[in-house]
Order: sequence, then C-alpha cells, then structure tokens
Amino acid sequence: MNKLYIGNVSAEASEEDFETIFEQWKIPHSGPFLVKTGYAFVDCPDEKAAMKAIDVLSGKVELHGKVLEVEHSVPKLPHVVGAIECGLTLLCTPTVNTDTETAVVNVRYAAKDQARLAMEKLNGSMMENYALKVSYIPDETAAPEGPSAGGRRGFNARGTPRSGSPGLGARPKLQSDIPLRILVPTQFVGAIIGKEGATIRNITKQTHSKIDIHRKENAGAAEKPITIHSTPEGCSNACTTIMEIMQKEALDTKFTEEIPLKILAHNNFVGRLIGKEGRNLKKIEQDTGTKITISPLQDLTLYNPERTITVKGSIEACARAEEEVMKKVRESYDSDMAAMNLQSNLIPGLNLNALGLFPSGAPVVCSYGYSGHPESETVHLFIPALAVGAIIGKQGQHIKQLSHFAGASIKIAPAEGMDAKQRMVIIIGPPEAQFKAQCRIFGKLKEENFFGPKEEVKLEAHIKVPSFAAGRVIGKGGKTVNELQNLTCAEVVVPRDQTPDENDQVIVKISGHFFACQLAQRKIQEILAQVRRQQQPKPTSGAQPPQPRRK
Repeated sequence: MNKLYIGNVSAEASEEDFETIFEQWKIPHSGPFLVKTGYAFVDCPDEKAAMKAIDVLSGKVELHGKVLEVEHSVPKLPHVVGAIECGLTLLCTPTVNTDTETAVVNVRYAAKDQARLAMEKLNGSMMENYALKVSYIPDETAAPEGPSAGGRRGFNARGTPRSGSPGLGARPKLQSDIPLRILVPTQFVGAIIGKEGATIRNITKQTHSKIDIHRKENAGAAEKPITIHSTPEGCSNACTTIMEIMQKEALDTKFTEEIPLKILAHNNFVGRLIGKEGRNLKKIEQDTGTKITISPLQDLTLYNPERTITVKGSIEACARAEEEVMKKVRESYDSDMAAMNLQSNLIPGLNLNALGLFPSGAPVVCSYGYSGHPESETVHLFIPALAVGAIIGKQGQHIKQLSHFAGASIKIAPAEGMDAKQRMVIIIGPPEAQFKAQCRIFGKLKEENFFGPKEEVKLEAHIKVPSFAAGRVIGKGGKTVNELQNLTCAEVVVPRDQTPDENDQVIVKISGHFFACQLAQRKIQEILAQVRRQQQPKPTSGAQPPQPRRK
C-alpha cells in the first residue's frame, strides 16, 4: 500500500507547499497531492518511498504552524461495509484498524440481535480470496436495553453483566473507563501480534479485551505503547500474557537484558499513587516483592502528560504490582471524575474534555450569550516574570501551540518595569478556551518547577466587570463575595477605591489554585449574565405583544 494520508494539515496549506516539502526531503511521489480541508493524500512509487515519508515527516515537520501526521492511507472497503450492513441499522460509521498485520473492521449495531445476525451472515464469506472472520464483542459502555438504569447524566450507564454472548460467560462490570497503557520494546511487537495477527487476536479473545498496539507512533523509537481496554481483571490478564510472550521471545532470541513492566499513567494520578512520603509505593513494593521507579517530572511535556512507572521483578510479582498500581490509579480517576462532575454542575462553560484527561463520554456543559454562541471573555492571568520564556517557548512555538490547542488568543503584556516580578498573560476566548488555556499554563508552571514539588500552583487572575455591577459581585455587606470565597476556595477581592476605566469597568481580583480560580470566574460571569438580563429593556404595559412572523 503506497498511498499516504497526511493529517493535521493547516487550512492555509497548498499543493505547492507539499511539493516543496517532499522535494526538500528528497521523497519521491508518483502523483499530484490531493489537498482537502485538514488533510491530504499522495501516492508514492513504492513502499520504500512511503516508509521514508512516514519516518521523516510524521510528527517532525511543521507546515503553517501545524505538525504533520503521515501514515499509510486506509483504503475504503465498500464490499466489507456493504456486506456488514446487511440491511441492518448501524449505530456508527465502520472504522478500520490497521495497527495489526491484518485489517480489522469495527462496526457497532443498534441492537445485539442485529450484530449477531450480521456475524452469522458474514462469517466465512470470501472477499478478494480471503475468508472473513467475524466475532461478536459486547459493548460494555452501552446503556442497558429496556428502562433507563438511572445513571448520572453524562456518564455511561451500565446494566447487569451480559451472559448471552457467543462463546463468553458472564462478564464482570467495568469499574472505570480508564484503560491500562504499557510500554513494550519495539523488537517484541511482532511476537505480540503474531503471524497474521493470530497471537493478539487470541489474547483479545481469552481476556475479553480490546488491545491497540500503536506501532506507528514515534517512528524509530525503542519502545511502543499498547493500550488495553477491558475490566481491571481483563487488563491484568492481558498484561500478564504479553509479559509471558516477551519473556519467551527473549529466550528464543537470546536477549539477555531484563524486561521490566512499564506502565503509563497520567501525571495527575501519580502523586496519589506515590502517597505521602512515598508510603503507598513502598507498600506495593513490599507486598509484591518488586522494585518500582517513576520517571521524573522533567520528562513530561505539555502534550504528553504521562509518567512511566517501571516495575522490576518476576512476571508473577510484576502482575501483582500492576493490579495494585492500577487500583490506585483507578481510585484517583474515579475520585477526579466525581469531583469534576460536581464542578461541571457549578461551572457553566466547563467542558471536561478540555483537560485532555477524561473520556469523551464525560458531560459537556457550555454557556451561551444572546446570539446563541459562547460569549468571549478576557482574563488577565499573572505569572512569575521568570516563567515568560517557558510559556512563549523557542521562537514563540509553545505559545502558538497553546493558543491553537485552546482556541484562544494568548499574549504576554510588556513588563511594567525592569524589576517586575510578575507578567500579565492576556487570554481572550469563550469559557471552554479559557479553561483549556489556563489549565495548561498552570500545568506548565508546575512542570517547569516554578513552584516546589509539594507547593500548589496558585496564581492571580483579573477580570473586568461594569462598574455598576461591582456591587452585585460584592453583595450587601459583602455577603455575595464571602459566599463566593467559601464556595470556590479562591480569594476574591473587588478593590473599593478604583477609578473605572474608559469603558466604565473595574477589576475583580481572583487568587487561588486552578479549579478555585475557574469556579470563581464562572460564578462571577454568571452574576454578570444576570445583571445583563435585568438591564434589558422590558416592554411597556400598553405595548402590543409582537406578532408572530409569517412563514
């Protein structure tokens, strides 16, 4: 397959831009570039040229401020898709996974009976001299059939374990949506996949899990990530099987180095995994007979927030340690989800996906102005003057990426003097963009050690409010602002001796950690929205009500 897909393409990119890049890197191509909005296609004369383009360009070359993603184009399979539909109702568009040696088409149906019928009709059918093999995987994240289970809004409701799946017994209920992610040496990936994907299919079937081997990530890297989706028990069983396969392959190839288990976990969970003075981690080591180390904070990047947890010991010991480590991670995840669900109800405009941490099934809430679109806001966030370079990045790349990621305008204001200890970051954008941008800035300051390892990042943010609304933020006798501080845990101050600016606005100062600042900002914006609604002119009593428009 010599057709390439080029993703993450800027809207400004043209065919001439790609011609220039391929010529610069001496990559041959056998046809014109087909440039679409956000992506492009091109044919290469052979597999060697296609692989060179992937290795040289993917994740490494930037075009109009966006880093290109290059991979083999997955051909559409109309015969397969047409056969799979079988006149039944598809729940979503079929997707093709080519991470394994054989292409796998994943299709979701609206009902179990329809999926089983499709399986019966397709199993053994021939396509291009190949027999199709179709298996049925129940969707553990789907809502149960029949009456609503009464789950919380926005979360995946789960019913009783299914017991009627072909070849499968009753499956335990998933405790949380967080998958197990591990790193494996690249040289063992082939053994894990097996001939024509037989080994990985066998692991998937035995452990009732979905396993993604990300072979195309970080071309040339010594290790590749594997993501395992299943119950905690299924994840652990799949992990143990993978460790056993690597151990056998090491013996067969006379590989003498130790093969530790490497687990990837979001940095947000690692502190609670370690525990106060390292007690949690020490207990896991003692209980399992393993040696556990965690990659330093310095290895993190803004767009790769995972830490590597390296576990050394026998396969049995590593398997027990994996269970304990992931138990702590899942507990932290569930705790954060519960807290964020509470926050989302309190904070209009908060999108949980903005964290880059929670799954796409999380609730999405957004506040809208009178026009029906999210209202843009301006926030002045004050950071240490020494941190300006880290926020801007080399040649301004970091702040550009941050602005693109958040969907906000982000600028650093000039220093007020030579000895200024703080600099003002001006962020303009709707609530979700504000959340994303401020979240990343708080995280970057922690990542770059501008705050101590045990010190919480606390910053001051200023928002401007109409002078006539300042009293509403303060409340009678300071009641509203006191309630605001108690609710958000942020310090909220409306300086009394302010002179309104040319727009008749005054400043409200908010200080605290990230979630405290966000909650305070949202609650203040809520107060301002109420004031604006009350300021709208009301129709006079004698006025005729507006007549409906004729269509």
